[in-house]
Amino acid sequence: MTVPASLPASGIALYSLPIAIVVAAVLDRTVAEPPVAVHPIALLGRVIEPIDDQYQSSFSVGILAAIVLPIGFATVFVATTAVVGAVSPVAAPIVVGVLLFSLFSHRMLIDTAAEVVGLIDDDLDAARVELRALAGRDAETLSAGELRSAAIESAAENLADGLVAPLGAFAVVGFLVQWYAVGAVDAVGSIGTGPIAIGVLPLSAGIAAAAWVKAVNTLDSMLGYPEKRVGTASARLDDVVMWFPARIAAAFISLAVPSPDPLLAGRRWANRPPSPNSGWPMATIAAALHVKLEKPGAYVLNDLGQLPTHDEADRGVSLASRAGWLFIGACVLVTAIGTPSGAI
Repeated sequence: MTVPASLPASGIALYSLPIAIVVAAVLDRTVAEPPVAVHPIALLGRVIEPIDDQYQSSFSVGILAAIVLPIGFATVFVATTAVVGAVSPVAAPIVVGVLLFSLFSHRMLIDTAAEVVGLIDDDLDAARVELRALAGRDAETLSAGELRSAAIESAAENLADGLVAPLGAFAVVGFLVQWYAVGAVDAVGSIGTGPIAIGVLPLSAGIAAAAWVKAVNTLDSMLGYPEKRVGTASARLDDVVMWFPARIAAAFISLAVPSPDPLLAGRRWANRPPSPNSGWPMATIAAALHVKLEKPGAYVLNDLGQLPTHDEADRGVSLASRAGWLFIGACVLVTAIGTPSGAI
């Protein structure tokens, strides 16, 4: 499958996906998070808050929210990409990289987990307060070891829903659409629309998938509690959406060791947490560190181990960080190396 050599900007268009991922990764590493005032997830949260406040017992409103809000959120990202792509297909990967950056979070969550671990030995109360930015559990009675466990668990779980899910959706959907678009350009031989077809369309599809997944995650995190009927549909949808990302995150944790043993050992405990997905990355990292991870009254991962020490917790946070960067690198390589040949 080839693209006519005379296509304007065909090279940039074909490599629009890896360019966007690199831009997003650089921003994540250097900036960490967009300002709250313009952060799309914060803005989405403001839309969800009235639903949480006024309709907690309404199952039907929850179904409507689970359908409409992710689609609406994704539409905003697609519209932005389409406008930029129509004006300048060459600029589209940069703009989409900025948009993608706003949809995943790696450095900030890793830094927060590391900060919790660092505070535990010096100021247990401050560590308990800081943990709230990572985990929803009550930290008031947690011991130092349980706090370290919570920090490691959060780093592993956030790897799945904070990075692998949105970025993976962007890379996979965008790549599939690009293959289809390149084939269409080959068949039609349309020179003028080539860069848009093979560059902007995959970017639009990828960013739509990433935004939709992130909106589903956000709805679940805000509404998906047993006592809130309005969040039932969002929670079930999130369970389905996160099935692959959770297991892929576990695989990359094992790859970062590198050894298949943590993934194989962690499978024994992956189903202990009530979530059908979050146990996979958490159990895998417990196996990789040879420690026990425990949420009191809920689950224990790796009964034969002990709660993590300071050094083990540091290693756990570093392992989650390394796994995340390996996944980012894999997405760049797959979208770049897997690009149809003959583009330039």
